Amino acid sequence: GTHIGFGARFKSPPFLPHGLYGIIVSHNATIGADCTIFHQVTIGEGNGGAPVIGDNVMIGAGAKIIGNVHIGSGSKIGANAVVVHDVSENAVVTAPEGVVRIK
Repeated sequence: GTHIGFGARFKSPPFLPHGLYGIIVSHNATIGADCTIFHQVTIGEGNGGAPVIGDNVMIGAGAKIIGNVHIGSGSKIGANAVVVHDVSENAVVTAPEGVVRIK
């Protein structure tokens, strides 16, 4: 149940607190340095591109980041959030509404 696409770019190895359980990463995704990715996360293509994720981003369990979106450095994506729009730096996105809350 895990797929890290050949060609996915990681600035540094991500921290995977639960291992590689159910993590899907598009082959065109770009992941910044020092990111934390929990289990059952999807970072996938759609809407003409793949996600670009900044440095020091935390992606909670079950979160989905889909399409040509940019996730700003220092942001936190909550468990089960679905992100299809850009997220500014140091923002917090929560589920189920996917509301963006700036710290």
